[in-house]
Amino acid sequence: MEENKNEQMKLFDIEKPVIKGYPELRWTGKRPFTSTQFFPAQLKECYGNPDASGWMNKIYWGDNIQVMSHLLKDYRGKINLIYIDPPFDSKAEYKKKIKLNGTTAESDISFFEEKQYGDIWTNDEYLQFMYERLLLIHELLADDGSLYIHLDYHRDSAIRLILDEIFGPNNFQNEIIWALSGVSGYKSLVNGWVRGHDTILFYTKNNEAFFNKQYLPYSEEQLKRFSSIDKDGRRYKSITKERKLYLDEAKGVPISDVWSDIASFQTIVNSPEITNYPTQKPEKLVERIMLSSSKKGDLVFDCFMGSGTTQAVALKLGRRFIGADINLGAIQTTTKRLLNIIESNPLEKDTTTGFEVYNVNNYDFFNNPIQARDLLIDTLQVQRFDSNNVFDGELEGRNVKIMPVNHIATKADLENLISNLPYKLYQKRQDEKPDEPVDRITLVCMGHEPDLAASFQQRVNYKIDVQIEDILLDKREIELKRDSRAEIAIENNRLVIKSFYPMNLLQKLSLQKESVEDWRQLADSIMIDWNYDGSVLRPEVIDNPGKNQLVAGTYVIPAKHGRIRVKITDLLSQSLEIEAK
Repeated sequence: MEENKNEQMKLFDIEKPVIKGYPELRWTGKRPFTSTQFFPAQLKECYGNPDASGWMNKIYWGDNIQVMSHLLKDYRGKINLIYIDPPFDSKAEYKKKIKLNGTTAESDISFFEEKQYGDIWTNDEYLQFMYERLLLIHELLADDGSLYIHLDYHRDSAIRLILDEIFGPNNFQNEIIWALSGVSGYKSLVNGWVRGHDTILFYTKNNEAFFNKQYLPYSEEQLKRFSSIDKDGRRYKSITKERKLYLDEAKGVPISDVWSDIASFQTIVNSPEITNYPTQKPEKLVERIMLSSSKKGDLVFDCFMGSGTTQAVALKLGRRFIGADINLGAIQTTTKRLLNIIESNPLEKDTTTGFEVYNVNNYDFFNNPIQARDLLIDTLQVQRFDSNNVFDGELEGRNVKIMPVNHIATKADLENLISNLPYKLYQKRQDEKPDEPVDRITLVCMGHEPDLAASFQQRVNYKIDVQIEDILLDKREIELKRDSRAEIAIENNRLVIKSFYPMNLLQKLSLQKESVEDWRQLADSIMIDWNYDGSVLRPEVIDNPGKNQLVAGTYVIPAKHGRIRVKITDLLSQSLEIEAK
């Protein structure tokens, strides 16, 4: 127990926790993340190496509370603008249509829907979730920084109260109404009033925050009001007897807090920027926010990035960015979107930079919680119990409970276990041996609150020997076994991918009674690092085909190369990395 505590002290800095139970993470030499670096070849020629450019944008795949805790070390008080589009508590499950590449016929049925994420919460669960993250957001925001949080009617009033507590009511700046139906009069067949707007709450760190007022061009009717012409031929209109407003000096119509000029994707279903990611927001919306509350070169952050709209706009406007999302589909969608922007725009030193994608704490392990649980049981050699037992198994005389693996274990995760403990048996054991523990329990988790064991013991009115087995600290060599397989060969100085079998995807397709003629129909992208260093994937080949196109599958190997690492990502955004021997 003491050794485990010492190891935890190395990973967590618990002297200044921002949130009780969520200390600040700091990296150790053990690297609790893996990364992929996308640094365009033309930038390498310009800068020589990533560090010479002064900045590499960052995207994190993982729980944003862990990501933000890590960011505090280097970015506390340094982020100029934060825009987030968090869960709305809409009581809905959002799905994405998955379609085989290379299928174009309208009657083709080779597609299925895949759940991306759920937005179903209990009241306390949602508010606690948001409160913890907004505390960290406040710490990361610069003194002249701004926060825009995108909501709808479900929770906007509750979130505003939380923001008033964290930021202070005096730092509430405005409530922006985005009229979803503004441009084309979108209507819905519903009972009662048709919902026609979202709400964006605007807060700042203090009242000295940067703000750049935005204007709309004058309409034809408004231009007619500049009907007067002075002796120099300049058009103007009279504001008062003494004051004139010249057309060539006028900036336009100041934008109010009701935005009815930006259409939603409900009304522009064929927009070229649509990624088919659920709840995607238009770039014009984020662009207006970014132009208003940030300057060129400022650092922008979105920890619920979804389809990557914030990152895409930042890249185009010359802002630096950090993004995070717990959904693997969001990481893949954003990565492809940014790569397409970089590829389609000529090199501009001040606007086009590379970016890195981090897998926080081996988050691919979390992607399949059931499989991860079974793997932990097998790896730790736990003797399994049947499904009716509150514990998962027994190891060396101790009852073992696998805690949820898709986030760090919290005191809230103890609820189900504590409520189902065998209290009658405990009472019997206590009566027989009052000085002995009534149970010996090991909690297996992927990161945990520092006082998890103490909290457990305090809440159970029996003497219990509780130990924590933290896989992130003690079992870093564990990796989720990949179901996917691929056959790669080197032939005539070419790298040839002969086959690719993404088993999870194929299983879903088999349920649809689909057959696949070409493995390339299953591949979303292929990336190749010709000189893999064993740690960071720096792809020099990025085969990222457009809609209804297939990856090449065959690639010329450069004369100077080292270890060759290939990353194949399927239509479910799940990846297989393999080295060519």
